[in-house]
Amino acid sequence: MSVFPLVGYAFCKSPAFRPWRVEALGGRDRLVLYALFSALSVAGTYMGMPVQGAIANTRAIGPVLAGLIGGPLLGGAVGATGGIHRYFIGGFTGFACGFSTAIQGLFAGLVHMMIVRHFGREATLSPKVAFATTAAAALAEMAIILAVARPFADALSLVKAISLPVMAANAVGATLFMSIILDRRRTADELGAASSAKALRMAHRSLALLSRGFDGSVAVELARIIHQETGVAAVAVTDVENVLAFVGDGADHHTGSGPIRSELTRRAIAQSEVTFADGILEPFECPASHDCPLRSVLVVPLRIDAEVVGTMRLYERAHAPFLQINRTLSEGLTALLASQLLRARYQEQKRLTMIAELKLAHAQINPHFLFNSLATIVAIMRKDSDRARDLVGHLSTFFRLNLKRASELATLDEELVHVSAYLEIEKARYEDRLSVRLEVDSALLGVKLPVFTLQPLVENAIKHGIAQMLRPGTARIRAYRSEGAAVIDVEDDAGTYDSAKRSRDGLGMGLVEKRLRNLLGGGSSLSVTCVPHKLTRISIRLPLAEAQP
Repeated sequence: MSVFPLVGYAFCKSPAFRPWRVEALGGRDRLVLYALFSALSVAGTYMGMPVQGAIANTRAIGPVLAGLIGGPLLGGAVGATGGIHRYFIGGFTGFACGFSTAIQGLFAGLVHMMIVRHFGREATLSPKVAFATTAAAALAEMAIILAVARPFADALSLVKAISLPVMAANAVGATLFMSIILDRRRTADELGAASSAKALRMAHRSLALLSRGFDGSVAVELARIIHQETGVAAVAVTDVENVLAFVGDGADHHTGSGPIRSELTRRAIAQSEVTFADGILEPFECPASHDCPLRSVLVVPLRIDAEVVGTMRLYERAHAPFLQINRTLSEGLTALLASQLLRARYQEQKRLTMIAELKLAHAQINPHFLFNSLATIVAIMRKDSDRARDLVGHLSTFFRLNLKRASELATLDEELVHVSAYLEIEKARYEDRLSVRLEVDSALLGVKLPVFTLQPLVENAIKHGIAQMLRPGTARIRAYRSEGAAVIDVEDDAGTYDSAKRSRDGLGMGLVEKRLRNLLGGGSSLSVTCVPHKLTRISIRLPLAEAQP
């Protein structure tokens, strides 16, 4: 009986056990279990004791465990294998014992089905179930021996001698085997859950830091988080040249600043690979003090796009083993931090690109508009100096707002002030050919939208619409609520919108649409409606939950 706990322990340590889950046994898993439990059944026969021309044994453990874990098919297959082997050994109980072994596997399989139906698959691993099922299976074997083996007197004498020891040995052996499997499973699950929880806590606490970049203040906070969560003796963070932070034992001589002096760290950076000094096979020699309490160190490089930008170092004391879980956590966390740094770098590049595009749009529009405006003002000065002075004020307001608004978002009210200055100058230029109408819900004046959104759309309406008409035209700006969103329409009554021309020309509408999507997310949109020779409407839709200040 004592062999079975040893076999159970060996099985739990084998590669076959690691992916094994009772709720999802695959074909390969069943083959492995068939081979294991068949071997247990055959070994139980060989390890039995000869008694009165028969064998007192623990053969029942194999088919019973197979049936409980895998159901009737697996239990029956293992029982048939063990039974055939027992039959060919012979003896006056050869047939009875062989037949009973097959029946035991099927019986355990039926117990499996009943338990799964009422309690779920995990309940089939209960040691109590294993004990009761194996005891019942051993009792059934005794009954079959009495019913089949002849002469009956010998069978009865045998059963009296072996029934209690066989029932006890099989039941206790199966219980110990199942207990080991269940405990091993539970330990693995608990360890995995604890590791996952620790990793998630570290990720949650550290990822927000890296949105600020990778500098000394971020490194100090990051080192503190890793030190608290892993429980190692000390943690250091470096870039490729200098130590940025050090937290933990040895802080009296390991400074959190200054150039990197550790050869291990330089090697990790140069070779872009993890280096480890366990303090035994590869000693860790502190470059700062011979009395340093730290004796082992793990150096993990921090990479962005295959470029090493720094390292994370974890230290342990002289008599503290460096836990494998901390090594795995630190390597995984470093990969996660690298991804976050890459994302932060990408976001910064995207922001700079948008700023460059916005400045390019300003540079493209401002000179064109400035020259036309100055020409208009010069012409008006000859006959109406007061109006010319007003136009100079509007022109000043327009360019002042262009230069002043450095943020990425503006309120609708600020956008209307900007575009109104533009429209006053354009009305002076086109005179009676252009009229403007504003229909704005005052409750929406605080809605946020990307800066420099309305002016390019209004300019398109005038330049590519009304300016092409032989009759007077009207530009309209409307802002209203619709289905939980703020809608802003820029319209003209020319109806000359050309989607092919839009894709070829300039930055205007394309830049507005791109910035809406990038700054306000997928809930915002820009759409165009055109009725040829009657209407062109550009509509901006902003979900109020995202657009409100």
